[in-house]
Amino acid sequence: MKPVKQNGFTLVELMIVVAVIGILASIALPAYKEYVVRGHRAAAQAEMMGIANRQQQLFLSNRAFSAMNATACKASLPAEVSGRYGCTVTVGTGTVPTYTITFTPVAGGAQADDGELTLNSDGVKAPAEKWQ
Repeated sequence: MKPVKQNGFTLVELMIVVAVIGILASIALPAYKEYVVRGHRAAAQAEMMGIANRQQQLFLSNRAFSAMNATACKASLPAEVSGRYGCTVTVGTGTVPTYTITFTPVAGGAQADDGELTLNSDGVKAPAEKWQ
C-alpha cells in the first residue's frame, strides 16, 4: 500500500505563520504610529515657523506683533494641521514686544498624547526634544 500524499498545511504550520505575523505586527504598528505622529508634528512646526515669520514681518512694518485668538489662528492653518492642533498667538506687553505661539493637540485626536508645542519671539522652541 502506497502512502497517500496530502496537500495543504498542517495546523502547526499555520499557527507558526500566524505567530510570526503577530510578532511583526506588534513591532511595526507602534513604530508606524510614532512615525505618523512625528510627521504631523513636523507639519505643525512648519506652520509655527510660518506664523513666526509673518509676526516678524508685521513687527518690521508696524513695530508691534499681532495677537491671534484660537479661532483666528486655527482659521489661518491648512486643514491637515487645523484638524490636529489648535493654536493661539499671545503678545507680551512689556518694554520689548514679545509673542508666543502655542499649538495644542486636539483632544481625542492622534496627536493628543504628543503634547503642546511652543515657539516664542526669541526663537525658544519647547519642548526642545520635539523640535530636533
